[in-house]
Amino acid sequence: MSEAVAPVTRPSADPLQRRAIALVSGGLDSMLAVKVMQEQGIHVEGVNFFTGFCVEGHTHAIRKKDKDKNKRNNALWVAEELGIKLHIIDISEEYKDVVLNPKHGYGAHLNPCLDCKIFMVNQATLMLNKARELAGEKGFDFIITGEVVGQRPKSQRKETMPIISSESGADDRLLRPLSALNLPETLPEREGWVDRSQLHDFSGRNRKPQIALARRFGLEDYAQPSGGCCFLTDESYSRKLADLWQARNERRYELDDIMLLKVGRHIRPQPHLKLIISREEGENRFLEGYRYQFTSLTTVSCPGPLALVDGRFETQAELEQAAAIVARYSKGRGDESVTVEVKDPGGVAREVCVAPARPEDIPKNWLVA
Repeated sequence: MSEAVAPVTRPSADPLQRRAIALVSGGLDSMLAVKVMQEQGIHVEGVNFFTGFCVEGHTHAIRKKDKDKNKRNNALWVAEELGIKLHIIDISEEYKDVVLNPKHGYGAHLNPCLDCKIFMVNQATLMLNKARELAGEKGFDFIITGEVVGQRPKSQRKETMPIISSESGADDRLLRPLSALNLPETLPEREGWVDRSQLHDFSGRNRKPQIALARRFGLEDYAQPSGGCCFLTDESYSRKLADLWQARNERRYELDDIMLLKVGRHIRPQPHLKLIISREEGENRFLEGYRYQFTSLTTVSCPGPLALVDGRFETQAELEQAAAIVARYSKGRGDESVTVEVKDPGGVAREVCVAPARPEDIPKNWLVA
């Protein structure tokens, strides 16, 4: 686990002031949860966990069609807006077990939402306990999240919230300021560290209460809700990840794998190989960075995409089939013949001339996504 820490912008001066760790995703709910605590004089520091699956910044930064979309890291931005220290912790390696072996199963796709929340809170609990051991009274007292009862079908149901508290080890040191009045009292409320009457009873998927509270706090700029920021909730992405596991005959992945699943057109003409074909200039540049790891194909007789080969060619016919598919997505798709360069990871290149594939030559079941 590695950690990067944003600068402290508003430290706690009062040694008796209660201190909380907030799980900060960068969304409105976690932003409001922090603000509610700050209004009660609680010193809050944020933690944001990097799993590798977050949508923010990746495809928006790569694809030309997304050039006008927001590319900021919303967690860092929220921390700056609220004046809190933000701990950014890389848990991508430890998180693999959550994705591969979720105790509570997946949601609609490959999203292990309940296990994910338990894991995140557990990591925050470990952080809380470590800080208390090292700093004594100056350690953290409790954890807060922006969870709202009934907002998520898997992880934010009233009956699953106690599971998160107990299985994470946080127990009643976990406070959800936005939904606290719908839930049993927690330790911070019983001890009088926070005033329960100043907490909220938000529930369901209606965002109007949060928007009204943001307006009351004078918060006008915040990330718009879009069903979460995790690629694992996306049907197309989950299909590509499942295909990757099936092709490898084992459920495993590395960070490069999950990054490559985020871009390009994925076509599997053979069970043992897949083409990742760029769809535009930004993806072309992104895939260039992987040419030293994969065999690549690109058209040289006309403008066209860059394609990576995940797998290996077993015959010349398979190579020519892949080249024809790449040529199909080039400017020479209407030509009788297109020259395609095939370069291995060591940089050795050769050329093949092929007739571009026709639409009927690429069955729908080859299109992973």
